[in-house]
Amino acid sequence: MVHGDVLVKSNRLIALDTYEMVLAGDLVQHIQLPGQFVHVKIGEGSTHMLRRPFSIADYNPETNEFVLVYKLIGEGTTWLSQLRMGDSLDVLGPLGNGFQIQGIQKQRILVVGGGVGVPPLYNLVKQLSAHNQVTAILGYQSIDSVFYEEEFNKWADVHIATDDGSYGSKGFVTDVINQLNLSVDQYFSCGPLGMLRSVQNNMEGYEGFLSVEERMGCGVGACFACVCPAKNEKGYVKICQDGPVFDAREVTL
Repeated sequence: MVHGDVLVKSNRLIALDTYEMVLAGDLVQHIQLPGQFVHVKIGEGSTHMLRRPFSIADYNPETNEFVLVYKLIGEGTTWLSQLRMGDSLDVLGPLGNGFQIQGIQKQRILVVGGGVGVPPLYNLVKQLSAHNQVTAILGYQSIDSVFYEEEFNKWADVHIATDDGSYGSKGFVTDVINQLNLSVDQYFSCGPLGMLRSVQNNMEGYEGFLSVEERMGCGVGACFACVCPAKNEKGYVKICQDGPVFDAREVTL
């Protein structure tokens, strides 16, 4: 884990209220798995006192660059959207346990993402596609909210679902799962809690891993602000420390 300033290389609007920020810093060398996150200090002029967690969408150890994709939802992310090339950002990370993918080969993989749960799945798909057959189902509210479709298409067979039917299939990601009737060895998913619960129920009996998106306090497991019911001796897990990625059979959403 590294704490320090990283350099903003770019910060651009890529869909409705959705930004992609490219950052450069030595913490890239410490990223071990797709699905890890960073804790970002929201800067001057903001009333936010706590850091904000953002999943790492992609990273490149050769260039020391990593990518965050975030949605405008309040004062903190609005401040973030105003940063420009050459600005610095106080970041703590990488944090959390990501997707354990070592040794996965010649598998039929299903990846399911929704909204701001799509970004942490991008680097996962890139890595899995090297030795596996990957199908990605991505859900958005409408056509204006769709992002990274072209990027995912480079690595996977992509299917889009929108709530209003303005693009791709109308409905939820689970509707597309049922329509495709895929033969799957294991699955990976990230998105809103309701979506994850539906995917977990729909894919019961399959080996799967869920990345749980949640508000956090400390980000390192000290404050108990982000807990999730689990099937262990404690009865809960800390999303920031034990996760955000969990075996789908071990958590209750």
